[in-house]
Amino acid sequence: MSADESSTTVGVVVPRSRWRSTLARRAHRVRESMPAIAQIVVAATAAYAFAHFVLGHPVPLLAATVTVSSLGLVRDARPWRVAETVMGMLVGILIAEVVLLTAGSGWWQIALAMTATLVIARFLSPQPGFALAAVVQSLIALVVVTGAPFLRLIDGAVGGVAALVVTALIPRTLRRTELRDADELFDALDAAMATIVRALRRGDRGRAERGLERARALQTYVDAWSGSLESGREVARISPFLRRQRAELQRHERVRAALDLATRNLRVIARRAAYLCADGQPRPVTADLLAELERAAGLVRDGLDDISLEPVARETLAALTRRLDPAALLPDGGAGEQNLLAALRPLAVDLLVAAGMPSAEARGLLPRI
Repeated sequence: MSADESSTTVGVVVPRSRWRSTLARRAHRVRESMPAIAQIVVAATAAYAFAHFVLGHPVPLLAATVTVSSLGLVRDARPWRVAETVMGMLVGILIAEVVLLTAGSGWWQIALAMTATLVIARFLSPQPGFALAAVVQSLIALVVVTGAPFLRLIDGAVGGVAALVVTALIPRTLRRTELRDADELFDALDAAMATIVRALRRGDRGRAERGLERARALQTYVDAWSGSLESGREVARISPFLRRQRAELQRHERVRAALDLATRNLRVIARRAAYLCADGQPRPVTADLLAELERAAGLVRDGLDDISLEPVARETLAALTRRLDPAALLPDGGAGEQNLLAALRPLAVDLLVAAGMPSAEARGLLPRI
């Protein structure tokens, strides 16, 4: 057996590199979850301690469970989502309290409370999670019957307040998550553009179709960045520790919105490229221009980390945009190839906007056609 292999008890050889890779992924998952774990532990402990020692509640279980359930381990802990989850749980606890007061406790009371909770929760919110959060807390309140009436509702409210406070005071590492999502989008955009460029250079329809598939897949990356960026902006609005990040996050939103349009325009380019490459003829002029746009997109990405680099991206893109005249660049080209080159124009404008140029000014740089 080689040094890179190890045997299991059933005699199956498993590469040690696979074990190392698995352990690395699991360790990374733990590191990514540490801010959320810190939030949950601090908020749940504080809520339980406040309800028990300050309010004198004997077993403030719901103070802790509401906190844990409303925060969760998902990276998207936006304040309004936390608040929505808290409201759902409080609705469930309130219904349970009313059932206990009017009908007592028992198996059929549990069925009655759960039915009422699910019906009311579905009426109040279209989110399935809202109803599930409500019915779980309703069930806990019915099973753990301790203390005076509405004591559990107060505990739930304490837990909800603790969750919202800790969202602002111990924010998760949203900036790092947001920048990672941005990197993944730019990497995927670069790969899609590079594939289309190679297809145009060779007149390779199969490669062009792969470029189209990659361009269509970009929406997933756009949506991921949209979610993490929105989370960061919402938390920054309420967190005293993230005030300095608000302007930066607003700038990133401008880049994201422009990249969303750019990916849509790239799909148009990819479709036209796949159609044109059916004849097997190379299109070097259009390929070179798209390659220049690809490199310029990399400059836009560099400006995302360092705003001082944005002027370089704008100057590069402005010089390229002024040249995008299909008739001048392809005087002998067919209508299909000229239309493909014309499709590069809105992509260049989108990248200019991402680099900080106003949309009207960017469009004004395009040659008249």
